[in-house]
Amino acid sequence: MRIALICMQPDPFAAARGRRRQVAELARAMARAGHEIRAYALGEKPGETASTLTPEGVTVEYAPAPPADPSGEPFGEAVESVPDLMPHVDAFGGWLAERWRDGWRPDVVHAHFWCGGLAAVNAARDLDLPVVQTYHSLGSVHRRWHRRPEPGTRDRVRMERALGRSVARVVALCNSEASELTRLGVSRGAISVVPFGVDTQVFCPRGEAEPAERPRILAVGHSRAPNGFPEMVASLRLVPGAELLIAGGPPPDQLHTDPWAVRLRELAEEVGVADRVRLLGAVPAEQMPRWYRSAQVYASTSPYAFFGLPAVEAMACGAPVVAYAVGGHTESVVHRVTGLLVQPHDVRAFGTTLRRLLGSEVDRFAYADAGVDRAQVRYDWRRVVADLERVYEGVRGR
Repeated sequence: MRIALICMQPDPFAAARGRRRQVAELARAMARAGHEIRAYALGEKPGETASTLTPEGVTVEYAPAPPADPSGEPFGEAVESVPDLMPHVDAFGGWLAERWRDGWRPDVVHAHFWCGGLAAVNAARDLDLPVVQTYHSLGSVHRRWHRRPEPGTRDRVRMERALGRSVARVVALCNSEASELTRLGVSRGAISVVPFGVDTQVFCPRGEAEPAERPRILAVGHSRAPNGFPEMVASLRLVPGAELLIAGGPPPDQLHTDPWAVRLRELAEEVGVADRVRLLGAVPAEQMPRWYRSAQVYASTSPYAFFGLPAVEAMACGAPVVAYAVGGHTESVVHRVTGLLVQPHDVRAFGTTLRRLLGSEVDRFAYADAGVDRAQVRYDWRRVVADLERVYEGVRGR
């Protein structure tokens, strides 16, 4: 099958981690399954196009980059003002249509992120190509959890609703996202739930681990998204003797001046756990298995986990999970089987749960073993590709 993957973002194949990288991993997994894959993303320079071929056989075509943002913010890295974004969406959609009209033509278009979806729908409309949409995040959730939503969030929500009604199929990453889309106005019958995948040959319990001198709790999150890290730092008071390592945020050499990192360190000082909190900064994906394997527990205090990929990666590496019972965590983490779920924002219960699990080697071993099995059975890329193949076949020709 010829599949076009649309990512109107900076190069997903160069991303260290995060949602963009998942688009690249999906492209590779689809290519390994025998499909003809072309991925479309933004290039580095305005007015220039480029093309490359990955070792897995994925053709990556880069559209001309939009003009530089006056603020210096990389295009696509954050929710931007809709009026500023729309001209680039139109241009990207026109570039896609021109390529498909005069050359290689996909059987199915799978768009990622809301702006990529709008561009894909514009490009595919006159060519009668079916579009499948994965949002990765929703403006309605963003508006609910951010105190100061970015400009244009209301318009983004309106466009996401229209997009969900325009495409042949919406792929949600978990059932909670499907419910959010239904509340947004997308028909539940038009939604398929297919989670992200994990390379279980890389994220596995076998291999090297970072050394640890005391019981280790590992957390992973983006500094620009609500992650609940202050609550996690506060809960460490109830877990004597354990250290907390946080992966994510700016590069390590910028941690001493980054406002997010400075606030976390100040909080750790206030609650008396500064000597047991360590910020790792941004960690490349290929190094993460070593950190997951070194942890006795992986922890997440995210107030909403659209999917919760780090928790699945941790399970695949043999780390039991303690997480807030929100979003994708309620599906990936099986309570009292692969880990433990705690009600959101209950800092005392979270800290107590961490302390009890660290004190029970039997429970940790049982949860770790079950977590590896669940990751390999449900979240391996081969299972995800098979699920998406059924979605693609269902819309092909529509």
